[in-house]
Amino acid sequence: MTIAGTQACARCATLEQHFEELQVQVAQLRAELAAAKKDSANSSKPPSSDIVKKAKPKATSKRKRGGQPGHPKHQRPEFPAEHVDECVEYHHTECPDCHGPVVPSKLPPKVIQQVNLLEPSELIRVVEFRSQACWCRKCKQVHYAPIGEAQRRAGLIGPRLTALIAYLKGGCHCSYSTIRKFIRDILGIKISRGYLAKLIAKASTSLQDAYDALAERLPGEPILNVDETGHKNNKEPMWAWCFRASLFTLFKIDQSRGSDVLVETLGTEFNGVLGCDYFSAYRKYMKDCGVLVQFCLAHFLRDVRFLVEHPDRQNQVYGRRVLRYLRAMFAVIHNRDLYTPDDFQTALQQAGDKVRTEVQWKVPDTKEADNLAERFRQHGDSYLRFITTPGIEPTNNLAEQAIRFVVIDRKVTQGTRSETGQRWLERIWTVMATCAQTGRSVFTFLHDSLSAYFADQRPPDLLPKPT
Repeated sequence: MTIAGTQACARCATLEQHFEELQVQVAQLRAELAAAKKDSANSSKPPSSDIVKKAKPKATSKRKRGGQPGHPKHQRPEFPAEHVDECVEYHHTECPDCHGPVVPSKLPPKVIQQVNLLEPSELIRVVEFRSQACWCRKCKQVHYAPIGEAQRRAGLIGPRLTALIAYLKGGCHCSYSTIRKFIRDILGIKISRGYLAKLIAKASTSLQDAYDALAERLPGEPILNVDETGHKNNKEPMWAWCFRASLFTLFKIDQSRGSDVLVETLGTEFNGVLGCDYFSAYRKYMKDCGVLVQFCLAHFLRDVRFLVEHPDRQNQVYGRRVLRYLRAMFAVIHNRDLYTPDDFQTALQQAGDKVRTEVQWKVPDTKEADNLAERFRQHGDSYLRFITTPGIEPTNNLAEQAIRFVVIDRKVTQGTRSETGQRWLERIWTVMATCAQTGRSVFTFLHDSLSAYFADQRPPDLLPKPT
């Protein structure tokens, strides 16, 4: 071979090596780009972490806002007569057109009902409890008649107003300064921020027994959906856990995000089914304690969407194929009313089998696709458990919906400052979520709990007693 030929071969070998290096770099850059483009639509990242919000598609409908022609009219029902405190009558003394005499008509009157606030002096009721002194001639001492236990423990603010303050603090995300201004400007009462904190402490103590009763009941629930989100205590990171059962929801704030919280709360012999996402704490709890799990299919669907949007064409083809069968399974779930119970179960089983087959069939030789297929190979039963176990949801939406209030509260209040504050939030969040599930009034429950606490009586139960 000539010198020129040898040089050409060496140059070709160098170019081939350089080309292979560039291919490796391109693959790495594609993977980095795909990871950087992860958002709440194609991963488990929360919507608040999205750097760029996707523009919402413009509505193409030409209909106007408000009520539509042909739709039934919705009006608020009028207050019944027994709830009307005052009635103001308007009459014509003469015809407004010809000024002639008029007589009453048999037609019913037109009515406008109006609700208004009273003056501060009429909104509140100040009661003075006096302990009269008496002189004992025998023992030569002055004795004061004892004031009622409930009045003494309540102090300046009674149970109903304390319940309102607790509702503003826990349910409306109000700060102590905001509540102080509200009480001052609306009710005409001046209260310090320190005293407001004492009132919240009383409210928290009154809810302890109801909270503990739900915590004791939690390990015996047949189905639980669990989720967790960040919490700040004096700027230190903590975690707010949400346990949602069929009749109640319980919140727990802890320093740990690990499986030890699940062991402490549910025990090592939990016999129910745990609905959750694919977070490692749940997998460890499932492995160590043999717990049955229903992993969230919505999270799995986002991971499949990530493959669909991946720059690698092999991942795109694989992701589209799996996504098609996942959507077919969700279509069966959403159209449940169109099936008989037996036909629905058959269709759902067939759709689940197709998903299981497609996830593991012709998996491309890429890291992302192999990870997805391997996850389903290991935990496919835990993703499709809802098919064979009645009452289980395929997603973890129940817990995620319950925990949204906590996320909003964290953004507004910036968390807590002490363990006392943590316990207060655990209890008031639990009360609010559980009352929403059972259709009860949060304010009424707070008032009943505080009244029982001040009177040293048995507190009310959060769950209605079985009839």
